[in-house]
Amino acid sequence: MSRPLLLSSLLAVAVLSAGSLLAEPFTVSAKPVTVWKSVYGSVEARDRIPARSRIGGTLVELSVNEGDLVTAGQEIARIVDDKLDFQLAAIAAQREALSAQLANAEIDLKRGEDLLKNGVTTTQRVDALRTQVDVLKGQIASLVAQADVVTQQAKEGVVLAPVAGRVLDVPVTKGAVLMPGEVVAVVGGGGTFLRLAVPERHATALDAGDKIRITEGGEDREGTLARVYPLIEGGRVTADVEIDGLPDNFVGKRMLVSLPVAEREALLVPETTLVTRAGLDFVGVKTPEGVALRSIVPGEIQMIDGMPMVEVITGLVAGDVVLPASEATQAAEVGHE
Repeated sequence: MSRPLLLSSLLAVAVLSAGSLLAEPFTVSAKPVTVWKSVYGSVEARDRIPARSRIGGTLVELSVNEGDLVTAGQEIARIVDDKLDFQLAAIAAQREALSAQLANAEIDLKRGEDLLKNGVTTTQRVDALRTQVDVLKGQIASLVAQADVVTQQAKEGVVLAPVAGRVLDVPVTKGAVLMPGEVVAVVGGGGTFLRLAVPERHATALDAGDKIRITEGGEDREGTLARVYPLIEGGRVTADVEIDGLPDNFVGKRMLVSLPVAEREALLVPETTLVTRAGLDFVGVKTPEGVALRSIVPGEIQMIDGMPMVEVITGLVAGDVVLPASEATQAAEVGHE
């Protein structure tokens, strides 16, 4: 057998098999259906940390704007306090004066030690000179430490990004005068999640790990309910939802979310059994007299085991046997003739 003929034969067998599956009668029975509650969630950054000024002064450099991506430790601004330079100059002048006094005291101590060897001076006088030298050295060391403190304060004028992420807000501008602790920029990092505010009557139906549906751009995505907060404010419960690949381009963006809040029993039939005529929906039902088209009121479409099933609000009862639309239509046409 040639290859094209073999492929055609296999395709025909597959079509016949699928047709036989669809041609099987379906017995109507009550099945559990999830009740979904639609709410809006907002995109939030997992870590929302302000980058603050550590010293007061004038903002001379600002290298970020809202929406920029930054890395942890990146320099985003620089603050200058002119008083620190004056303090360093004053400390340097004091150190020079003490260094001159120390040099003179060391000469006096050397002279006193020589005189002590010749028995011209007393030991108490030499000890006093030695103490004076030690005091001056301690004062110089204190000035060096003070200079280190002022130098470190000047270095802290550089504002660094606290985390890697996107800059959400920059409430200051170049040339502004800042006080210690003021916010220079707010950085959102650590990924994003959806934050929901759910009416408190549905709080007991929410459990961490529940699968939810997110509608974005006409497409449905799946997420996981990560956390339900115990505090109720304004009659609403706060919950967080984890979604893979949620963008951080617009923090605060609202998205439609469907939460599973309950289950109920419903009669479902395959979507392939519906027949629409003159704006009405029918299904073919097996009766002792044969196949009859029965009018129904359809509801929402539910996905059961990967198959689209239509909820029947009225028109059928549990135990009815329905047929595919093609077979029901043929039987109805024969009965009509």
